[in-house]
Amino acid sequence: MLTMRSSILTSALTPWVLVFMASVPLVTAEASEPTTADLPPVLLQMIRDDAVHEDLELTSDQKRSLFSVVKGIDAQWFPQLNLITTGNTKPEPYQETVKDLTAKLQRELKSILNTSQFDRLMQLRRQALGTRMVLLDDVRQGLELTSSQIQRFTDAFAKTESESQRIAAKLKKQELEAGEAARQVAKLQQTERETVVGALTDTQRGRLGSLTGPAFDFSRVRRKLPFAPEIQDAGVTWIQGEPVRLADLRGKVVVVHFYAFQCINCIRNLPHYTAWYSDYADDDLVVLGIQRPETSAERDGNKVASAAKREGIRYPILLDLESSNWNAWGNRIWPSVYLIDKDGFLRRSWYGEMNWQGNEGEKDMRSTLEMLLAEDG
Repeated sequence: MLTMRSSILTSALTPWVLVFMASVPLVTAEASEPTTADLPPVLLQMIRDDAVHEDLELTSDQKRSLFSVVKGIDAQWFPQLNLITTGNTKPEPYQETVKDLTAKLQRELKSILNTSQFDRLMQLRRQALGTRMVLLDDVRQGLELTSSQIQRFTDAFAKTESESQRIAAKLKKQELEAGEAARQVAKLQQTERETVVGALTDTQRGRLGSLTGPAFDFSRVRRKLPFAPEIQDAGVTWIQGEPVRLADLRGKVVVVHFYAFQCINCIRNLPHYTAWYSDYADDDLVVLGIQRPETSAERDGNKVASAAKREGIRYPILLDLESSNWNAWGNRIWPSVYLIDKDGFLRRSWYGEMNWQGNEGEKDMRSTLEMLLAEDG
């Protein structure tokens, strides 16, 4: 059971590379030859967003083909993303997964996009990576970077990584306010940018424009997380309500939470879910509880049902006896709650007790819920 709050990646700084600094090492101090495996998955993130589709001028048929590919990729990406975000796997397997899925996505995109669209997407990827784009093979070749330049970049990135992890640790321990943490990260970003640009020759700086193309406003990007995994049937007993499929809930905002009825932190979160279910009933908000047992008593469906009645839960609940949903989501923490938008994309999550030790997690999540409910479906 988790008592400290941990938040999944819910928003991006510019460049996006800083989003992943707290949880996934990009380069290490010992790394002498950085590779694309060290980069955050900006291509996996951005490819699902309407603003990017608009920039690429995708047709309806292209979007349908794209989403078909993305759903398959997300089924592999999200469990690993969840595991790395919550510290339940090592960086190396995650980075290898991202590398493989990014390569697969690029191969598929070449058959969906025309040459002009694909080239523009690669420009957007470089923009999203910011200074870290120099780790891409095509950028290194296009700029004709020297080994000494690459080493200088590697050292700068390693320093930024080390400092960002220190900031993240202080933030987690509540030794640093979020605003101050953001300012310190922004300063790191600026220092890294100055180091990289300063190390380039005038000729190399002149080539950057063709590699990145017209500037894109990444603040317009709303969707950066995968499709929510479909509800699994294996080993599942529906304790309350009719069986639900997320695919049938398009057009509705959905809350999915994992809990165990004897978990004290879970119990403290339950009134919040009930309040959301009641407060936004007129907005067709859907709430779904997934009881994944932690103790032997929690494997008893009758006891799960009694606990739900005692807590005043009125929304659908399933008992995940074989952990099929737990594993499909890569979930490892009780309690956890996920917010899914009207198109089926994950938009935010929270791990642990939302209002633990004065945190305003419920307020923050409610604000996100209201934003999602207001979006066009």
